[in-house]
Amino acid sequence: MDPAHPRPAGAPSRVALTPAAALLLRRLGEEHGPLMFHQSGGCCDGSSPMCFPRGEFRTGGSDVLLAELAVAGLEEPVGFWMSADQFTYWRHTHLTVDVVPGRGGGFSLEAPEGVRFLIRSRLLTDEEARQAVAGVRPDGE
Repeated sequence: MDPAHPRPAGAPSRVALTPAAALLLRRLGEEHGPLMFHQSGGCCDGSSPMCFPRGEFRTGGSDVLLAELAVAGLEEPVGFWMSADQFTYWRHTHLTVDVVPGRGGGFSLEAPEGVRFLIRSRLLTDEEARQAVAGVRPDGE
């Protein structure tokens, strides 16, 4: 399995969008073109996923692609990347991207809108964990 793509074929999605997040992504996509998220887990809004024009944030071997999110109205999916170190801690969770009022402290595209993306998480169910987590390691083992 490719460690940069930890979702085995047929496995449940690790990331979802609320309707509000999808609506905001449509608006941002119309203005900025194809989009991507990156979740670093570091300081400065580390719990908030950062939204960028695709390719503006450079991913590398220390990042994993958790999902390619289909958004109605956007031609291309929105990639959701996470640092491998953060994935080690969150590998047993399902993430939902939501939108809340307020401004984050980062450089995410939604900042001028007066809102920010936020992650809501839950533990994977036992079945999801068996399907999605077994054998998936960001270090490729």
